[in-house]
Amino acid sequence: MRMVFAGTPEFAARSLEALIAAGHDVVAVLTQPDRPGGRGFKVLPSPVKRVALAAHVPVYQPETLKSAEALALIQGFAAEVMVVSAYGQLLPGEILRATPRGAINIHASLLPRWRGAAPIQRALQAGDAVTGISIMQMDPGLDTGPVLLERPCPILALDTCHTLHDRLADLGARTIIEALEGIRSGQLKPVPQPATGVTYAHKITKAEALLDWTKTAEQLARDVRAFNPSPVSRTFLHGELIKVWQARAVPELPGAAPGTVLVANDDGVDVACGEGRLALHMLQRAGGKPMTAGEFIKGFPVMLGEQMGV
Repeated sequence: MRMVFAGTPEFAARSLEALIAAGHDVVAVLTQPDRPGGRGFKVLPSPVKRVALAAHVPVYQPETLKSAEALALIQGFAAEVMVVSAYGQLLPGEILRATPRGAINIHASLLPRWRGAAPIQRALQAGDAVTGISIMQMDPGLDTGPVLLERPCPILALDTCHTLHDRLADLGARTIIEALEGIRSGQLKPVPQPATGVTYAHKITKAEALLDWTKTAEQLARDVRAFNPSPVSRTFLHGELIKVWQARAVPELPGAAPGTVLVANDDGVDVACGEGRLALHMLQRAGGKPMTAGEFIKGFPVMLGEQMGV
């Protein structure tokens, strides 16, 4: 199928690779402009751009699609369909109608649950047992279009955003290939989303990553997994910012004020929460590297009774 692909991060790059490998005629790729990233804040191409260039597919990086020039660009490709995955901005109605089959979106949740920017993180935070991929016919709303195909994905007990993202990216790549075949054969028809069960996955902010010790240990453990690898959960000790990469909820009553250090040994650093205690297993100082709790306390002494978060 002759198509334009629009996407930016690694999640989208997996689908672009699959579409090219499956023999689809990807005539152009749209991706966000190169941005500074990494420790050196060097200007880097997006993962989608790297895949496109390696496959010799023309790449376009308009600052906005809300212009007559952007519309003319897409119409000029004479594509049958536009496939969109985590592009990075809402597409105006004119762009959605720029190809005969419209725009098809690869979304990382089972719609209408977790519409929006951060469906993987929000599913982990909520303690969902399952998520998945929805292939959706896009309309001008925020992930409100009718669904063509859904495939579930279980959320495992130790999943982080990183591990769940990778499984969903691979599932999304397989599902878009299946969906396009169903569209071409006429077997798939768009089904309107139900009015019930709608939730919104609002964009993650760095402020959310600060651990609130008055929450339950179970909720904080979910937050730690949801914010790994970015923006990474964090707290303060001795006035220094400490990142928490791995943690486990311990349901027993802490018997101390939230934020109080209860245990500090090679097995972990346990901290009292509003309910239960959180065992911190992988920690990182500013400018350092992630390390086990045992390694961490050898270079940064943690005393029983100390208060996290200050």
